[in-house]
Amino acid sequence: MSTHDVHPEPLHLAVALDGAGWHPAAWREPGARSRELFTAAYWADVAAIAERGLLDFVTIEDSLVLQSNDPFADRADERTDQVRGRLDAVLVAASIAPLTRHIGLVPTVTTTHTEPFHTSKSLATLDHVSRGRGGWRVQAGGANGEAGHFGRRVLPSLGSDYATDPKASAALRARFDEAADHVEVVRRLWDSWEDDAEIRDVETGRFIDRDKLHYIDFEGEHFSVRGPSITPRPPQGQPVVAALAHQTIPYELAARSTDVVFVTPHDDEHARSILAEVRDAEARVEQDRLPLKVFADLVVVIGASAAAAQERRRRLDEVAGAPFTSDALIVTGTAAELAELLRRWQDIGYAGFRLRPAVITDDLTAIVDDLVPELQAAGRFRTAYAEGTLRERLGLPATANRYAVTTPV
Repeated sequence: MSTHDVHPEPLHLAVALDGAGWHPAAWREPGARSRELFTAAYWADVAAIAERGLLDFVTIEDSLVLQSNDPFADRADERTDQVRGRLDAVLVAASIAPLTRHIGLVPTVTTTHTEPFHTSKSLATLDHVSRGRGGWRVQAGGANGEAGHFGRRVLPSLGSDYATDPKASAALRARFDEAADHVEVVRRLWDSWEDDAEIRDVETGRFIDRDKLHYIDFEGEHFSVRGPSITPRPPQGQPVVAALAHQTIPYELAARSTDVVFVTPHDDEHARSILAEVRDAEARVEQDRLPLKVFADLVVVIGASAAAAQERRRRLDEVAGAPFTSDALIVTGTAAELAELLRRWQDIGYAGFRLRPAVITDDLTAIVDDLVPELQAAGRFRTAYAEGTLRERLGLPATANRYAVTTPV
């Protein structure tokens, strides 16, 4: 461990939670608690481990269809040897909130087929019950089986060749334009109550100042929403908005609509090129906001030695019946080796990292007990939480309410 490479900016660290872990055989590990995946106790315990490691936030996966090995198929696969089914991510986050004090809670909510009014009030509620630790991972729905659950519209199939097929690319663009409108509506609804709209004056009998609730009157191609929200403005004003992006169109959505973007570089050169693409996307959309916080996603299999990590991954692959693949780089090795990679990519320009534990009960614990001390010894990670909201921890500015009338001094 080096103690001589203190970085001027703190490294941000998050974990992505999904079932028993990101390896398809994770649930079959002896300590994986597979019988508890649909219980509140499991998620509370996992969040407590992450908070013990002083992590910035956790994200919680969700979708509108069952998990499938082929996300572009018309229906979920018929496999019975992998985890299928999830609890609602926002409700999981809300159940964790009273049991934690510092860690950010960022559930996934899909924009396709979901009404932005519902999204706004559920995430505002999460921010209230967590006292300013809420966030949202925006997911533009792409699975072809989603529409059948709602029966309101049929969307064109994206297919796996959307990057090269003009029709598929146009369909993808439309899906992400809708997502951008969805986020815009949600952000406006969060602002539709001014911070001091609640008076609660028992003597006068006035609970709210109706002049400080605002119609948003959004009219767009995809939504027509009048507002105001039924939920008071969140403690953060604007909870943290994040998205996972792999190519140009999603990069532009992130630049237009989010505070944090998760990307998937596979080596140092790729890390540099993706960062440049994200900055180019920001320049194209010309949004008046601070530069995105760019986090690299990594799947992690951590062992006491590199050989032990490789052997555990080999054994998991054998149980699964196939080598594990991912959109993100799979890092298999020691905590020290992983820490060196994170330090190197932070120096390239990454604000932080979202780690996907291959097996939550094993790899999240290794992140907390082994990786975090490595980063602390290098001066790259906090040794205690500071009080404040998730926005403040990530270095994001306070957000002014767009509808509040300021009185000249």
